[in-house]
Amino acid sequence: MDALLTALLGCLLGEIGDKSQLLVLALAARYDRNGAVIAGIVVAAIANAAVSATAGAWIGPMLGADARLLFLALATLFLGVGLLWRVSPPDTLDGWPTGPFLTTALGLFILGFGDGPQFLILGIATRTAEPWLAGIGGAIGVIVALVPVVLLRAQLLTMAPVRAIRMTGGGLLLLIGAGLALAATGLL
Repeated sequence: MDALLTALLGCLLGEIGDKSQLLVLALAARYDRNGAVIAGIVVAAIANAAVSATAGAWIGPMLGADARLLFLALATLFLGVGLLWRVSPPDTLDGWPTGPFLTTALGLFILGFGDGPQFLILGIATRTAEPWLAGIGGAIGVIVALVPVVLLRAQLLTMAPVRAIRMTGGGLLLLIGAGLALAATGLL
């Protein structure tokens, strides 16, 4: 259950004000077809989470306990730094002739590769004995972060203190990641 909750909260936090939200905002405004865009979000989130959880399940048994903890620490640090980093607007995929569902699904799937939330799911899946819970939690976290942007459009990003959330979350994740790294190396 820890894997599910940690991945859910970490991925939710990692997506606040990130490129994925900005892309979803642009696609929702362009297509004005909420159902298709939301379906694309769900498919991309589940696919990325499944890839990460599967990779974590494969990598985990090859590593010792300290190495798995260090891997999780690095994933947490990576997500924390990503939250503190300035977000540049993503390509809005204007030239894609694929329609709202496929453009959203493929765009978010590609954008999610190597992103902080995907790496966090991988780290949690590597560390835990139940990697599928990390995948489920991560997918739910991403979906919960992106669907309100479709439904509320730009109102959500102007209502929420995005910068404060990103700075506070980034600092908190850096502290947690540093603590995990110190524990993994035996310094704490």
